[in-house]
Amino acid sequence: MRVLHIMAGRGNGGAELYSTDVILSLQRAGLAQRAVMRPDAPRTAELRAAGVDVVTAPLHAPFATMQRWRMGREIARYRPDIVHCWLRRAAELTPRDAGRAAQVIGWFGNYKDLRAFAHCRWFVGCTPDMADSMRARGVAADHVAYIPTFPSVEDAPPVSRQSLHTPDNARVLLTLSRLHEAKGLETLLHALRDLPDCYLWMAGDGPLRDALGDLAAMLGVASRVRFLGWRTDRGALLAAADICVLPSRYEPFGTVILDAWSARAPLVACASAGPRAHVRDGENGMLVPIDDVPALTHALRAVLDDPALRARIVAEGYAQYRARYTREAVTQQWLDYYRRICAPGQD
Repeated sequence: MRVLHIMAGRGNGGAELYSTDVILSLQRAGLAQRAVMRPDAPRTAELRAAGVDVVTAPLHAPFATMQRWRMGREIARYRPDIVHCWLRRAAELTPRDAGRAAQVIGWFGNYKDLRAFAHCRWFVGCTPDMADSMRARGVAADHVAYIPTFPSVEDAPPVSRQSLHTPDNARVLLTLSRLHEAKGLETLLHALRDLPDCYLWMAGDGPLRDALGDLAAMLGVASRVRFLGWRTDRGALLAAADICVLPSRYEPFGTVILDAWSARAPLVACASAGPRAHVRDGENGMLVPIDDVPALTHALRAVLDDPALRARIVAEGYAQYRARYTREAVTQQWLDYYRRICAPGQD
């Protein structure tokens, strides 16, 4: 069985991280595979160092038409059993006739329009609700699967607070996300104003970097906010933080949930789709309404001040992670799915 992965993203978003983590795990499992990626994708070098066969020429072309033509040549050259399109852009660049020679999978990380995935025969969503959404929009039920994401946080000693200009006795709130309007980070900055013993570490980058800095200054909390940029030491950050916060307005799943659970960090999240489906308030995390500053402030204060609550949500979150979302368990689901759709008699 040979799989050709196509990931056309060039950023450090959750989908880009997850897709490359899956490819690395499948490589360790011995799967024959090749990955088509952009030459400037952040993890191309890491994949190659792990022995993954990575090609960049198809996505190096300047126009989509040429990229699609080169993709067709790559498929003809590699002759995969499966073409795995990670997200909409990859599906759009897959030639119309790819399905004649291979099973074509479209992976969704959100609720995008299905028209971009017209050449795909099989569909995978990263939440049950996302899979149900595909079926509701006309995809045959037996051609849709739910396979969850998994965290890739490595255990590490806590990052030095001094290195991030944070007092040892401060309470640290941590976000791991793009600095984007969908992430609701403005709500957290407003909450920080009423949490004077807390510092906020924002790990990530994005279009709102300057606007968030301006807002922090306007609210009088800039001295307690640290913009960390893109980080590769999420385990060390989680180990040093008192709470991991996911204040998103829009979050189809939120791998940060699993990052926090696996690292045994208390989680406080706003009730966007992903957290609402996975977080049980007061059991494996705290769940508050979107854009509700008082509710978010209250939940953060409760976790900071109630050791029993803190211990309970940490223990239950870790148990959820171990039961369903380990790297090994999810990688096996991908292998089983690949084998099923390649079995004789699949249409």
